Amino acid sequence: MLNLFAIFLGGGIGAVLRYLAGLYFSANFRMNMPASTFIVNILGSFILGFLYILFIDKPEINTELKVALTVGFCGGFTTFSTFSLEIFEMLGNSNFYQAGLYILASLLFGLIAVGLGVYCAKLL
Repeated sequence: MLNLFAIFLGGGIGAVLRYLAGLYFSANFRMNMPASTFIVNILGSFILGFLYILFIDKPEINTELKVALTVGFCGGFTTFSTFSLEIFEMLGNSNFYQAGLYILASLLFGLIAVGLGVYCAKLL
């Protein structure tokens, strides 16, 4: 139960920071791409990669802190970071076909899901 609270707390902080980053970048930068999403995704991936190595062989670090920062904060900040870590692990295990399929399927079905969501919303 404590893990759930830790994830809740970390996720809330991550989501608020993502929102604030969006406000900052939209107010200060004019680009032809969503800069805040791109930067948050890359930064979140860096943070999760760093924490992954920091925590991997350290059982003495509190489990609640680990999940608050990884699942909670990074998950609230960006889900792209988890996706990137999963791909990294697949490539590290030489599962190249699985990694490629996962990347393509995630992008394709993600785009299809967005399109379906738009279509369904327009039916209302």
